[in-house]
Amino acid sequence: MSKTVLIVDDDPTQRRLLQAVVEKSGFSVLQAGNGDTAIEMVLGSDSANVDVVLLDLIMPGTDGMEVLTAFAKKRPEMPVIVLTAKGSIEAVVTAMKTGARDFVVKPAAPERIVVSIRNALEMKTLSREVTRLKKQSTGGLTFDDLIGSSAVMRPVVAMGERGAKATIPILITGESGVGKEVIARAIQGASDRADKPFISVNCGAIPETLVESILFGHEKGSFTGANAKHLGKFQEAHTGTLFLDEIGELPLDMQVKLLRVLQEGEVDPIGSKRPVSVDVRIVSATNLDLAECVANGSFREDLYYRLNVFPIAVPPLRERSEDIPALTEHFIARFNAQEKMNVSGATSETLKMLATHEWKGNVRQLENMIFRAMILSDGNHLRPSDFPQISGLMPLMSQIVEDGDRDALESLVPANESEDTGAVSVLDREGHLRTLEDIERDLIAFAIETYHGHMSEVARRLGIGRSTLYRKVREHALDVDHVRSA
Repeated sequence: MSKTVLIVDDDPTQRRLLQAVVEKSGFSVLQAGNGDTAIEMVLGSDSANVDVVLLDLIMPGTDGMEVLTAFAKKRPEMPVIVLTAKGSIEAVVTAMKTGARDFVVKPAAPERIVVSIRNALEMKTLSREVTRLKKQSTGGLTFDDLIGSSAVMRPVVAMGERGAKATIPILITGESGVGKEVIARAIQGASDRADKPFISVNCGAIPETLVESILFGHEKGSFTGANAKHLGKFQEAHTGTLFLDEIGELPLDMQVKLLRVLQEGEVDPIGSKRPVSVDVRIVSATNLDLAECVANGSFREDLYYRLNVFPIAVPPLRERSEDIPALTEHFIARFNAQEKMNVSGATSETLKMLATHEWKGNVRQLENMIFRAMILSDGNHLRPSDFPQISGLMPLMSQIVEDGDRDALESLVPANESEDTGAVSVLDREGHLRTLEDIERDLIAFAIETYHGHMSEVARRLGIGRSTLYRKVREHALDVDHVRSA
């Protein structure tokens, strides 16, 4: 999804020239002919439509410095690039102190303007991600920080905000990887316990022999290996929130003890002579059908009703595909910051491909796939070829081979017809599946022949970077010069 640049300049000719430069680089453009209009557009109801501002300093009426000051007071995160024909040191210092991200002297080269816009957007994205991570670590994450605004997520947010206002136990349900812990943290951040501890426990990852000690604590010497006193997760979460993930995996005997804690508000550490009072908000989560677990006897009915007071169901990613572009942008920004990468975004073809994928692993799978694609990518934007598991022939052939559907495999590309039609066959003369390496070599050779050795066009048609194409040409020992001279 393209970013929008607001061009603020009283000269209509300058606005048209800047618009041509900005739109040629793939950005959308809005225009303002004076400072008052710019302030209204950035601080008014349409503020969400502006991502970066190109601001002329010298304008009649409300000048650029006044506009910059207004932005700094109410929208300090808005990146502003100042443009002026008078590049004095005083003006530069004043503008940068007031909040400008960059300073460009007119007339400026188009490349200089585009680089400045991209740098400003990257800094804005990184700053937003750093702020979000800080909120998450300090318990300040709220529902406003959630990524995506699809229709199916609105009831989740509405329920979460309502539940956060009370200390009522909340049960979050949904498939693995949908982001149940993120919802739990948002509930904590929207409650009056936002600045209190948030303790997360994965009940399915704790060895059964250690569950009681980890949850409720133990005294020194209470059992072999208890060399020191351990408070337990309930006492660690005192006055805050305890998130019990995969609650359906909790052993039955521990379910009894958990029920007592919920009823009495106190825990019995192993080896302790007296119970310890705790003030804890319980948020639990599961990817199981707890009602079915109650029916088959693996989960206590009384505990189920105690936990399931305020249920929130989080939809799978395949039901909120309109959130995928925003999630993709978010993950790219995070990995850029964490791994010191420099990926600007994903192409429109890539976003369309990601939006149509089933995502059985939900948001967690998308996150991992984006990380892998960023490592594989040779360019500034993620392409479909950077996702080999979900693009091209690989997943299609793998599924057909797994299903044993020979007719489907033959219909993909008929065997032994490559000499007649110019197509690349996936089967050899005996009707067996050829290796991916052989198919890839023939496909690249076919593309080079078809586009007469024009490697930029070949790379574009194959959906890979030029450096990747040249590397594969070397690996397969293909003769490009022969094609060019033909």
